[in-house]
Amino acid sequence: MQLWFILSCYWCPGCVIMLNQAKKTPISTEWLPGYVEMKRALELYGYLFSISSRPQFVNSESGGRGPPKNIRSWIKFIDACVCMRSGQHIFSLSDAEELVEIIICLCLDCQLQGLLMLLYQCMQSVISYFTDEEWGNSCENIAKSLASRVPADYNCLQTVECISVSGARFNHLRSTLSYNILLICFDNKVTNEEGILSTLIAINLKDKKWDLLKMYIYLVLTQNWLLHNPILEERPMIYEMWGVYLQNCSCHITSTDLRPYASKVRTKASYLLYGTTKK
Repeated sequence: MQLWFILSCYWCPGCVIMLNQAKKTPISTEWLPGYVEMKRALELYGYLFSISSRPQFVNSESGGRGPPKNIRSWIKFIDACVCMRSGQHIFSLSDAEELVEIIICLCLDCQLQGLLMLLYQCMQSVISYFTDEEWGNSCENIAKSLASRVPADYNCLQTVECISVSGARFNHLRSTLSYNILLICFDNKVTNEEGILSTLIAINLKDKKWDLLKMYIYLVLTQNWLLHNPILEERPMIYEMWGVYLQNCSCHITSTDLRPYASKVRTKASYLLYGTTKK
């Protein structure tokens, strides 16, 4: 059975290039848009992704709801381009890293909720664009850049959770992003894993002035950082500190505590603690 990739040209509506992958038929093209043109295409539609972790479309000509015209084609075009790496290098490593950031930002836009499946497929393709040798450094670069852009509030959890957990690279990115956000949450005053967990353990949860929404954010970030990272198996001390932190969240917040998020922190920590004690 022959497999075909259909590349819808964003710049020439109606123009379709078909690639016979089974026979690997070569394609001769006089010009393909580069990364600069692809970014420019989003900017022309008023899409601002460089100033916020939650970008949005501005100056929409249609005035209606939903994504601008051709954004679906733009996503498909990016998806097709990264799948062609074996034949032609269209993106540099830094371009591909920024593309991952852009796709994640697009996933956060309410106007594009109807395109989430397409965006997730594109995200998977872009992440697969990196070789195994490249992925480690690129994952760190992507995570640091995203972490520097997301606000240290509930929105950062949405950024983390829009990354799938369906593969090793997704898990790696989700874990690394959560870790880097935690570092920023503590104003980079801690520099390693033990420092983060020691700081979390030292928090006095019985202090009624403590904002438990902030603790809930820390708890979810720490969960995503550790449970998608082999560090728990490689470093028993981290595993023990994780258990102490969960026990504090579970036991130091009583059922009569009426602070917002008290119940959510206690319940989530108890559930995670039960999972760790069974191992």
